[in-house]
Amino acid sequence: QKRVALARAIVDKPEILLFDEPTSGLDPITGGVIDRLILDSVRRLGATALTISHDMASVRRIADKVAMVHNGVIIWCGPAEKMDDTGIPEVHQFVHGLADGPLTLAAQAEARGD
Repeated sequence: QKRVALARAIVDKPEILLFDEPTSGLDPITGGVIDRLILDSVRRLGATALTISHDMASVRRIADKVAMVHNGVIIWCGPAEKMDDTGIPEVHQFVHGLADGPLTLAAQAEARGD
């Protein structure tokens, strides 16, 4: 279904492609296939892709530039190859999927005012 949706999205040759969690719920092999389709589509169309994802393996494969949003604010933006070296604890925790760090369920609830 995701491949069909991608085919429909590129038929009109858009300048910008928007993807919301394109690999969510997919096994790693199918996720890799989707990433390759995204990259091929961007190159063929000369388009820009804006992708929202929590799948860091996918982000590393498809992104040139990455931004991390926390509590509605961009806390880091830069080249994908610099994600591991931002010096920002929240980014480090998220990128590496660490349970311990500043991003906790309690901190998120407090930030929302729960």
